[in-house]
Amino acid sequence: MSDLVYEGKPYSHKFGDFEIRRWYVQIQDVLTNETGQISGLEFPQRKIVIGAVIKNPFSGKFEKDLSSVFDNTADLGHEFGRRIVESLDGRDAESYGKACIVGLNGEYEHGNAFLTTTFANPVRAAIGDAKAWIPSTGKRGVPGTSIDIPLAHKEALYVRSHYDTITATFDDAPGPDEIVILFAVATQGRIQARLGGLTADKIKGEDGLV
Repeated sequence: MSDLVYEGKPYSHKFGDFEIRRWYVQIQDVLTNETGQISGLEFPQRKIVIGAVIKNPFSGKFEKDLSSVFDNTADLGHEFGRRIVESLDGRDAESYGKACIVGLNGEYEHGNAFLTTTFANPVRAAIGDAKAWIPSTGKRGVPGTSIDIPLAHKEALYVRSHYDTITATFDDAPGPDEIVILFAVATQGRIQARLGGLTADKIKGEDGLV
């Protein structure tokens, strides 16, 4: 454990079973849509991406059993949830998505091992009422690789107004032996969404779909 202090307590680059090199936060406050129309709500749409650059424990090899990761990511999920809530600054998250970028010495599957329900459920709990399936994507890449993270409503997947994306990129990650783990949220759907279908105010909240 380092004797350095971060947020009032000692810190290390070790986080549970994983080594984290950097944390990222990206915030967009979207004031209008592409034609200058506002949402009409009290606040602009806020989109947030939280990212962690993690040393890939399976780098450079084939490992049949990935449970050493996906069984042990709950603490990581809690920390993502805490950072998301902090970045929301009192707002509520309405939609979410997750993603990974795996360095070239790793497999795409290594990134997916970090994104299972063990990791995601603490984030669901942190932002509340999150029953819907979480859209996900990923790829292998190099530093500067961009990724479009899909978003959907956290309570009901079939809410068309909340199908959205946010693009993230990282100047120095992932290195060949690293994975960038990402979770994104938004505080509302697309500004002036008007494609019909189930609306957010009609969600039943029974099954994560409608």
